[in-house]
Amino acid sequence: MVCFLIQWVERKAGIEELLPLPKIIVEKAQNACICETNKRTVCTWNQFSNCECRAVGSNQLVDCTTLTSKCLLMRAEMAPSKGRRFQKPEGAFLDNDGLYNPDCDDNGNFKARQCNQTDTCWCVNSAGVRRTDKGDKSMKCSELVRTNWIFINLKHKEREDPFSERELVNSLRQLIQNRYKLQQHYITAIEYDPPTIHIDLKQNATQKSHEDVDIADVAYYFEKDMKGDSVFHHGMFNLSVNEEPLDIEEILIYYVDEKPPEFSMKRLTPGIIAVVVVVILAIITGITVLVITRRRSSGKYKKVEIKEMGEMRRGQNS
Repeated sequence: MVCFLIQWVERKAGIEELLPLPKIIVEKAQNACICETNKRTVCTWNQFSNCECRAVGSNQLVDCTTLTSKCLLMRAEMAPSKGRRFQKPEGAFLDNDGLYNPDCDDNGNFKARQCNQTDTCWCVNSAGVRRTDKGDKSMKCSELVRTNWIFINLKHKEREDPFSERELVNSLRQLIQNRYKLQQHYITAIEYDPPTIHIDLKQNATQKSHEDVDIADVAYYFEKDMKGDSVFHHGMFNLSVNEEPLDIEEILIYYVDEKPPEFSMKRLTPGIIAVVVVVILAIITGITVLVITRRRSSGKYKKVEIKEMGEMRRGQNS
């Protein structure tokens, strides 16, 4: 859909006149796919290179040449914030343990059981991330479970205008391919929802050849680069999009294994544990109040019954 912007142009004869100049409201001319009349939308380029925008919360296609209906706007406002649009996959987990001294096999791969040179041991996946509760040295880890999906969430610093999604996606894709040597077909998704960026890396054991780099290694190099602690000898590099710096202020990496992790209640976050404790205490309190109330009611009933019997006996004696 096209509207017309009246713009002054100068003719060779020096005479100025008004000419209609077409302008796409979603700014396709500037390679930015956004909806000027509704910021609560998710806009993407379709297969015909047209910018389509859908309302947050309802996913309905909106017309960016006019105002969006109040109903769709209210629904969008009730939806989760934009920065939370990229939900982590089911079964995904973070590396909450950080750096440790791992045991590696002759090929440089993680051994299934890790103990950090202590008496405390646990099982890890092929990315070296703990996937079980911790135990003692009698703990058994029967296999090294492969991490076949890495889900990366990035957040860049706030800026007045968002990046062009197409340019940002191309920049990150080229970075991952050229700097970390990962084949393009393992980069299954790069999405941008300002200020959040989502990257999917997927690689099954049957897909990976001996020459291919592992997505776990790529994610680790990438994380080190983003945190300013590059592993490369000449590590300094500037991440940019169309010569504008892409300053990353937050990075979260989730790991999805071929088999679900084996965490128990000990793995629950303090917030969840607090909720469980509150619910249990509420149940106990409710039961206690119910028992006391019943006892009091029963006691009152007995007192009334005794009083009535006494009055009946006095009546009989009189």
